[in-house]
Amino acid sequence: MLDLKFIRENPEVVKRAVDLKNEKADIDRVLELDRQRRSIINEVEQLKKERNDNSRKVAELKKAGEDAAEVIARTKEISQKAKELDEHLADIQEKLKSELDRIPNIPHETAPEGKDESANVEVLRTGDLPQFDFEPLDHIKLGERLDILDFKRGGKISGSGFPVYKGMGARLERALINFMIDLHVDKHGYREIFPPFVVNRESMYGTGQLPKLEDDMYLAEKDDLFLIPTAEVPVTNLHRDEMLQGEELPIKYVAYSACFRREAGSYGKDTRGFLRVHQFNKVEMVNFSLPENSYEMHEQLLKEATEILDLLELPYRVLSLATGDLSFAAAKCYDIETWSPAEQKWLETSSVSNFEDFQARRANIRFRREKGSPPEFVHTLNGSGLATSRLMVSLLETWQTDEGTVVIPPVLRPYMGGRDVIKKEYDK
Repeated sequence: MLDLKFIRENPEVVKRAVDLKNEKADIDRVLELDRQRRSIINEVEQLKKERNDNSRKVAELKKAGEDAAEVIARTKEISQKAKELDEHLADIQEKLKSELDRIPNIPHETAPEGKDESANVEVLRTGDLPQFDFEPLDHIKLGERLDILDFKRGGKISGSGFPVYKGMGARLERALINFMIDLHVDKHGYREIFPPFVVNRESMYGTGQLPKLEDDMYLAEKDDLFLIPTAEVPVTNLHRDEMLQGEELPIKYVAYSACFRREAGSYGKDTRGFLRVHQFNKVEMVNFSLPENSYEMHEQLLKEATEILDLLELPYRVLSLATGDLSFAAAKCYDIETWSPAEQKWLETSSVSNFEDFQARRANIRFRREKGSPPEFVHTLNGSGLATSRLMVSLLETWQTDEGTVVIPPVLRPYMGGRDVIKKEYDK
């Protein structure tokens, strides 16, 4: 959420931000509701002052033995008018909040301008794309041949987009998660969190998923609880409505979670295998930062995410997202993409975002620099470190052999019981 005072003082800046993000928000409507709100507040304050003055007059008149009926009648009129204005004010404030909730975060000045993903800018590419002297298999055929992935049975028990990992596939998935968590905790200084996988509306609102993205979420209507689309939601909301101390910052959390997304807007997109799923696993990094340090932390967060790919020896590239491709809540975002040899295209494996104080205002996460200093909003950041579904695509396809087996990257072998290759479990 943007600061209302900022909107009032910089309406053209906010209007341009709405346009850059391809969003729909009526800034003039916001300004008019704000004007009405302030006018009513001023009128109510004047009425309450008059009511208080009249109360003193009534006491003085009664003490002097004079008739106070006229003043009492006027005081009752004032009270009724103030009550009506308070009810009108509540209605205005509800409408104003609804309009404010539709205003996206302002893109950072370094975000490339552009209407969609075609304007994204590649800022880094590393690693050589794999070359094969045989026809490489895609991750679906590899998974079936090695009997480590089962998309058909996942579809039978849950529907399309819900994969089943089997045998060494399940162990490889667990190895990836444990490897990434260990690296972020042991080397990057994160504190591990194991959060709930369902959250309430307040949590979804705090990180910016609601109201805009409600149709993309799975909702347990009886309890009004949402399956989380990312661990960003519960982890960021750990400090909702809290006052942090400046010396605590930065706070760095890392969490594994399953993630659930209806992908309501994905009709017609490639849904084969892991390319677009409704449930997937992800390791998420969440940072709470001093405002002046958040962009330095953003760059560090990017390095912490890409180190995973360096250690897995997978080629990748980093994109700085154009304004029209930024999420509703992000001020700046990098996407990290890994290569799929079978698809012959880059696949998004991580997004690393700085939200500045946008989420903190919605979730009311503040800090004091020192005792007695005025409260300020923290800056929040997060990044996938990493999502495993598309990472699994690149890993299986890049490390495959002409025998139809998959070599296990050296860094994962300690997590795989010392194995160096995945083959059919009955092929000893």
